[in-house]
Amino acid sequence: DYQSDTDSELVAHLIDEELKLGHTLFEAVLNIIPKLEGAYSILAVNEDNPSEMVAFKNGPPLVVGSGKGSTVIASDIQAIMPYTHNVYFLRDDEVALISREGYTIFDKSGHKLQAQETKIDWNPEQVEKQGYAHFMLKEIFEQPRAVAQSLEPHIDLENMRVRLNRVGFSLKDVQERDSLDVEKDWQNTLDAFKDVERIFIVACGTSYYAGMVCEYMIEQIAGIPVEVDVASEFRYRKPVIPEKSMVIVISQSGETADTLAALRLVKDQRAKVLSICNVKNSSIDREASGHLYMNAGVEIGVASTKAFVSTLALSNLLALSLAKAKDRISKDEENQMIENLLACPSLMEKVLAYDKYFDQAAETLKDQKGFLYMGRGVNYPIALEGALKLKELAYMHAEGYAAGEMKHGPLALIDEKMAIVMLVPKDELYEKTISNLEEAKARGGKIISI
Repeated sequence: DYQSDTDSELVAHLIDEELKLGHTLFEAVLNIIPKLEGAYSILAVNEDNPSEMVAFKNGPPLVVGSGKGSTVIASDIQAIMPYTHNVYFLRDDEVALISREGYTIFDKSGHKLQAQETKIDWNPEQVEKQGYAHFMLKEIFEQPRAVAQSLEPHIDLENMRVRLNRVGFSLKDVQERDSLDVEKDWQNTLDAFKDVERIFIVACGTSYYAGMVCEYMIEQIAGIPVEVDVASEFRYRKPVIPEKSMVIVISQSGETADTLAALRLVKDQRAKVLSICNVKNSSIDREASGHLYMNAGVEIGVASTKAFVSTLALSNLLALSLAKAKDRISKDEENQMIENLLACPSLMEKVLAYDKYFDQAAETLKDQKGFLYMGRGVNYPIALEGALKLKELAYMHAEGYAAGEMKHGPLALIDEKMAIVMLVPKDELYEKTISNLEEAKARGGKIISI
């Protein structure tokens, strides 16, 4: 019997017992895998023979990179990019034997497998700070370009029409996507969308809030009922997925554990799954039946920026495409939406020009006891995301609310030490939101209106 505060340490003990019986490290790993339960991603090395390592996983990602005279193992592609662009994504119940000569892939029974590597086309410079003080700051300023990059593959500029590119619902193998006939695939996508009668969006954190925006877009533009769920809750509530449903899973990394588990759950129910990811060939991307890419470039910051706005851009295009498939939008309406979307990157540049103003504002706002972010309609999830960002980055108390709910709790908290960030665009809800703003002001709250 062993005692430990960490479950991973018990794996080391199990391997050690096998080594004492005279087995090699590779044989030891094969013998203990049937004893392991739950999710794990492990690289084992024996100090008596450090030139040989064994990698194995069930659930979390593990990537093997092969460079010139070297092999690199990591849980994320970004860690491998400085050394090589050739990678192999280890699958569940596969075992990689790594030596000075390279690596070999086996199944959990010890039978040798063919390893088909993927070439990742990221530039190492993309992962550097490029003169910015923080990766986060760099990525904030990369948002306009990220939105432009996410829109570009899916818009026919000549005719100002949306045409989702290489979604691949018709494919069985993710590797075939690059050889797709674009026109035929677009028609397959429209046919798939035509049958959809209900949509479920599943994600975590920032991606969940982007999914809430997507819900507004699809229901308003395409008229299809949408339900948005936090992936960790969706998994455990025994969701009922009716026929003719489509499940959209959103994840920047494509490796979010709860979202991946939700995807596998609905695939077992034979649901059509569309992934929105930033990392091609990630687990979620490989396992989904249809694919859209954020094209935001490498995102190092944990608090997502580029991936969020790229997802919002794709949400608009997705809603447009569903509306086209259902014949619920005119060509003039589509043309106007495309024009508005194409204008977004330059409008974002104008907002980023206020960076010095934000620096000054932070000096006066840092002493507030808390922040309430409020918005109506599509700006309600944006308020939630704004509050999340302040919590993640400044470690300050912040909450996001639907502005119409202000009387149901938040109003009691408002005084001169509470900052109120009110999202007040000139839309059909403008007058109602202004009314909420006036209420907050009357209570002495410090108002920041956007």
